[in-house]
Amino acid sequence: MRTICIFTGTRAEYGLLRPLIRALEAERDVTVRLLVTGSHLGQGNGTTCDEIANDGFRLDECVEILMDSTTESGVCTAMGLGMIRYGDVFRRMAPDLLVLLGDRYEAFAAAAAATVCKIPIAHLHGGELTYGAIDDSLRHAITKLSHLHFASTEAYRTRIIQLGEDPDRVFAVGALGVENIRNVELYGEEDVARRLNTNSQRPYFLMTFHPAPRSEKTPEIQLSALLDALDSFPDYTVVMTGANADAGGLAINRMLAQRAALQPERLQFCMSLGTKLYLSAARHAAVVLGNSSSAIIEVPTLGVPSVDIGPRQAGRARGDSVISCGDDRTEIVNALRRALTPEFRRLAASASNPYDQPDTTARIVRELVSRNLIHALNKTFHDLR
Repeated sequence: MRTICIFTGTRAEYGLLRPLIRALEAERDVTVRLLVTGSHLGQGNGTTCDEIANDGFRLDECVEILMDSTTESGVCTAMGLGMIRYGDVFRRMAPDLLVLLGDRYEAFAAAAAATVCKIPIAHLHGGELTYGAIDDSLRHAITKLSHLHFASTEAYRTRIIQLGEDPDRVFAVGALGVENIRNVELYGEEDVARRLNTNSQRPYFLMTFHPAPRSEKTPEIQLSALLDALDSFPDYTVVMTGANADAGGLAINRMLAQRAALQPERLQFCMSLGTKLYLSAARHAAVVLGNSSSAIIEVPTLGVPSVDIGPRQAGRARGDSVISCGDDRTEIVNALRRALTPEFRRLAASASNPYDQPDTTARIVRELVSRNLIHALNKTFHDLR
């Protein structure tokens, strides 16, 4: 019997991991344990641990680390608490393997603790680039601490190998989020409008905006420009979801709530929609915009135009349905106008998605279940010729 610990610290990453968790639970010789932490446990972030429980999963370990994520020092404190408390969890749980997805500071703290506790790590979505966030550095650090790698594209697989990882342990499997879209029965347009309490006859934008720590502008200045740009489209409702638990995220959420209160007939703010409603809302949106990775990785599979704003996702591979623009008002307005043209909408409807590969979950499960872990901790540095 192999015990696999799945780590989740945010709503976005859990939505991607959900089908993988189900698939692993269906394996006869696998025991799945969930380590739930980060923004899942904060009421200000929508208490998304309830979503996990409602899906029928047992929350084996709930680890509170968010003392104050609104500042850089607060994030450092959260990382320190995470290392201390995750170490205690790993001692009690004694998993054979830890599964991490992505690049956030909670995941980095878990990877560091698992390294000390001599637990092999399987990492999803390594090798990617996001120059506008500190996550870029944390992602590569997690790669060097990990022992199995599941990249979303062949180019990212190559980059992981370039970082010195053994090619036999690195797999290009596509993105779980893209596969999720194909396997989830999304809500219809009328149902989405009812659940969002919006007018089904009125077109809408779906927006998610996170802090971009490496931007020269503060999150407040960036968001002000975005909200001002949206005023140029008075015929569109704007459905806004909350920012993540990074430094600056609380200020963004406060601004979104205040602007929505001033324009309730046009702006709708919800901290978290949940995976199914978010994807359904994206499916029927006129444009998905902001600086979330979902607009680049998942939304293109829905055939909907995306507008990626500012530097946060700079460096990430993207398909033809994604328009990239700066974070000033004029550039955002121009990008949205282009996205709304019939020509671009037709392009988005037929564009390919570089993150789309077959059997993503099955290929990951096969390696997690069957890979011999006896010598997994013995890593060498693979030199390129």
